[in-house]
Amino acid sequence: MKWIYRIGIFFARILLFLGGLFIPKIRHFSSSRKNLFHRLVEFRSSKPGSLAWFHVASLGEYEQAKPVIAELKRVQPNQLIVVSFFSPSGFDNVVKKTQTYIDFITYLPLDSKTMAEKFLNILQPSIVFFVKYDLWHQHIAAIKSRRIPLFLFSASFRPDQIYFKRDGFFRKILVQFDYIFTQNQNTLDLLKSIDYSNTSIAGDTRFDRVVETARNRKDFPDLLDWVGDFPTVVAGSVWQEDMDLLIPLMNANPGYRWIIAPHDLNPEPMNRWADQLSLLIARYSQWDKKEAPDVLFIDNIGMLSSLYQFAKVAYVGGAFGKGLHNILEPLGFGIPVIFGKLKNIAKFPESAESQANGCGFEVSDLESLKLVFEQLEQPDFYQESADSAQNWVKKNIGAAAKIINKVEKLVSRA
Repeated sequence: MKWIYRIGIFFARILLFLGGLFIPKIRHFSSSRKNLFHRLVEFRSSKPGSLAWFHVASLGEYEQAKPVIAELKRVQPNQLIVVSFFSPSGFDNVVKKTQTYIDFITYLPLDSKTMAEKFLNILQPSIVFFVKYDLWHQHIAAIKSRRIPLFLFSASFRPDQIYFKRDGFFRKILVQFDYIFTQNQNTLDLLKSIDYSNTSIAGDTRFDRVVETARNRKDFPDLLDWVGDFPTVVAGSVWQEDMDLLIPLMNANPGYRWIIAPHDLNPEPMNRWADQLSLLIARYSQWDKKEAPDVLFIDNIGMLSSLYQFAKVAYVGGAFGKGLHNILEPLGFGIPVIFGKLKNIAKFPESAESQANGCGFEVSDLESLKLVFEQLEQPDFYQESADSAQNWVKKNIGAAAKIINKVEKLVSRA
């Protein structure tokens, strides 16, 4: 299987080269890794100290890493922090802004033995963390050959994944980790079913992150004045399938303020949605503050996580398509959240858990959305749901501290 994997990586490099000639996204994936090692050498030459390396697939996993990074810096302030990304979309979003506690941001090289060995030889980390998934054989082998402590956190696995279907190559990648911190009991049980015992439930580090975001939310005085005493719905990361349900609901409820943050900032869908609405509409970038529209389309990046402070109820999009976006962000503000019916619940365990706790509501069509909306308009039902959101989030914070506390104990014993 190792040879098949190596051959697969070899052909992947060829396909990336050929695909880059015609497809801009593939070209960006490849070109963004040019001079990777040169930049890494420059960084390590200027900062040669003890270093912790965190690898994430993309932006969502980076958000899960942030609380753990902050906790590690709190207990080991002199530790250098490097974060590697596999996805250009994650890297591009993060590298634009100064990142607290991060000393260097890089791409992960493609998973060949030569690349992995070179990456580790230059980086020379004293400890390594992988976040959730994106486990690469050659990089993990290079880490283990150097006896560097290796941890996985925010792990959330499913029975249909290859690690649990059969023993062999991919399972051996997983069991190379010195310790795995899971998000939930189901993942813990799966690991124990393959006789992996160096594991415990730490929880989802995103709870720490969303609480921190709520505490340090950005202020928007213009939006505060606009919202006033109106009940407000914030619909975050919505797609066309979500708006097909929301538009009739919006037209039927003119007494609300509606903040709509599309996943895609292409103006064409926003124009189409505006044509279907009977309400007054403005785009945030073009909004004349003297006017009071019923609906604001948020046509920029970076505001959404703080916009939930204005919401009585949140709707989070994506469930009808590629996957549910982050429902924990609005729950971090202690507000109920509505989302579409998921095709694969196992990929998003927080959706089922939020429903079990009475603060998340799944809808499949307009009628079920109307029913949930009407329930949340009832003061007693609403208050119970909002209280449940606060209690559930409060119960789940502290994962980062659990992880770093355990890691320090394990490393000190080694």
